[in-house]
Amino acid sequence: MSKFDEMITVVPRTILFDNEKNKFNGFLDKNTTKGQDIFDTLSKYEIKRRGDMEEDPSYKQLISYCILENEHDEILVYERLSGGGEARLHGQSSIGVGGHMNDVKGAESINEVLRVNAQRELEEEVGLSDSKSQNLAYIGFINDDTNEVGEVHLGVVFKINVNSNDVESKETDTLRIKWVDQSKIDNYDEFESWSALILQAKQ
Repeated sequence: MSKFDEMITVVPRTILFDNEKNKFNGFLDKNTTKGQDIFDTLSKYEIKRRGDMEEDPSYKQLISYCILENEHDEILVYERLSGGGEARLHGQSSIGVGGHMNDVKGAESINEVLRVNAQRELEEEVGLSDSKSQNLAYIGFINDDTNEVGEVHLGVVFKINVNSNDVESKETDTLRIKWVDQSKIDNYDEFESWSALILQAKQ
């Protein structure tokens, strides 16, 4: 199946941002009023074909975006290599492991949909099993409407503490990973916009 035929979770922008009243750019903490309002709209997600959504800014595709921190307080940074799916992001570094979300049959809440998708991506991309991702914590959203990739995506941001020995790149043709002391990152130019926005918000 082509990646464009994948059926993914999306939320109409008008619902998500309450007719632009809750629009934001950058990282938005879950504990803000706006963050809580946006989270409440996620249960109104729809399932659409990815190829139809990639250039339709009237919908936001939900993307899991997991920040991994190890026992040395380092964060996982990976570079997207040319074998990866999203050509618009090749050569850029990222601190978020994740991807598009799919429907979860039998899910009892939006929380379950988000968690199941995030855990699946962690296992697929960095080999972290379900049993090692139980401390996955939702921390907020990331949005960037200033570029064509960001305009059609909304990142649901999670943080997870892991043992670095439990993490390895499963997609060596698409990802190269390393652990980095966050305080030593002072140049955001090499990072994709979402990662740069989160790093700046966390400084």
